[in-house]
Amino acid sequence: LHSSSCHSCHLANGRIGIEMPSLLSPVLLSVHQVEKRLELVKQVSHSTHKKLTACLQGQQGVDVEKRSKKLPLTTLAQCLVEGAAVLGDDSLLGKMLKLCGETQEKMALELILFEFTIERDVVEPLYELAEVEIPNIQKQRKHLAKLVLDMDSARTRFHQSSKSGMSSNVQPGAKGEHLREEMEEAANRMEICRDQLSADMYNFVAKEIDYASYFQTLIEVQAEYHRKSLELLQNILPQIKAHQETWVEKPCYGKPLEEHLALSGRDIAFPVEACVTMLLECGMQEEGLFRVAPSASKLKKLKASLDCGVMDVQEYSADPHAIAGALKSYLRELPEPLMTFELYDEWIQASNIQDQDKRLQALLTACEKLPLANGNNFKYLIKFLAKLDDYQDDNKMTAGNIAIVLGPNLLWTTQEGNITEMMTTVSLQIVGIIEPIIQHADWFFPGEIEFNVTGNYGSPVHTNHNANYSSMPSPDMDHSDRKHNDQSRRPLSVATDNMISDSCCTSLALSFPSLLNPSF
Repeated sequence: LHSSSCHSCHLANGRIGIEMPSLLSPVLLSVHQVEKRLELVKQVSHSTHKKLTACLQGQQGVDVEKRSKKLPLTTLAQCLVEGAAVLGDDSLLGKMLKLCGETQEKMALELILFEFTIERDVVEPLYELAEVEIPNIQKQRKHLAKLVLDMDSARTRFHQSSKSGMSSNVQPGAKGEHLREEMEEAANRMEICRDQLSADMYNFVAKEIDYASYFQTLIEVQAEYHRKSLELLQNILPQIKAHQETWVEKPCYGKPLEEHLALSGRDIAFPVEACVTMLLECGMQEEGLFRVAPSASKLKKLKASLDCGVMDVQEYSADPHAIAGALKSYLRELPEPLMTFELYDEWIQASNIQDQDKRLQALLTACEKLPLANGNNFKYLIKFLAKLDDYQDDNKMTAGNIAIVLGPNLLWTTQEGNITEMMTTVSLQIVGIIEPIIQHADWFFPGEIEFNVTGNYGSPVHTNHNANYSSMPSPDMDHSDRKHNDQSRRPLSVATDNMISDSCCTSLALSFPSLLNPSF
């Protein structure tokens, strides 16, 4: 009894005389330390469970179908699929929406399976630990404290009864025996509860590795989910790229020539063939073709239509200057000039050769070095410009004049220099390259050429439209009169590349006036 009494005193003070090993440390933990650890683990588990539950997008505790309906990813997938149905498979955007919508549906399914696994293997065990296991141990501890008090009360009653019997020299009767049994029973209940609490605490310490595994599971399940999601995305990306790459209706302005030809399956760039073929029908006799600037709004509209593979022959046959402007813009907006950066120095060196025959031979050598795509389009363009030169009596565009306005759009350098120098010295050299090639087009490129390669372009009977544009200034005008004439008759809205070309014409006229003479 004395031993039990001492033991109960320890229990009453919250200390059970057992030592418990920690799996994380060789230091032995007392019951008091374990109890403190219990409370901390409970707090952490409760907080983690709450935050983790908030991360789940689907509704907890429902089947896959109901959870799927509440998922934002499912809503997005439905929106994409419905959008694809509206646009149809004949639209690139419709194809993209369909592929992306189907992928989002698969991603949503993976997300649902991921959340189910997290809920089952992590969220629910954390809840069980924080709200059931630890609270049960803490309840057991409170119950033990109550049993200790019950045992102390039974022992006190028994001792008081014993003292009364000893003072009166009376042997303990039935009442004393009953009190003794009551005390022993209370001690027995306390001992059983103490053993159970000790076992529960031992189990708690021993299972710490199991509790830690919940977080390992969290990372493993996340890794598997992201791996499967990445696999889905990687599988669909080639299909998306394939649709993008094989879609013919791609912008051509500002795109590399070879890329445009490969995507469209053409040998001659679409804007080049479309514009040249229409100009052959409606623009060969138009005065100042390629020099006169079209309306900027008409040019912008035509470029936009060419960019999406559309050409309204009927509409633009009445505006050859807009067609010429669109062709110039295409050439100028190529990332690399048609005559290439690589051959720039060779072209310039050839233009500096004084002997005409040697200069022509050097220019031919440079032509033969052009890449196949560039060479085909350059030949096509030069043969057209040679035909345009045949109408110089009507259009006032000699080979020299054509070279002035188109040369800077066919060849330029990557080096940045003084703009005035570029428009004089360098442009003079480019004129010295383009003019003889146009004049001797049949020597550079023997044989006839079919301009309407695809047979898609044509135009109504040509009508002269010079009333709407400024005409070529007379070579007899002095520079100031010619400039005044241009500015007073030219439309206010002028495309940038035409402005550059016209400035180039002015600079060249000052340096080399004979180039602007149709009889040159």
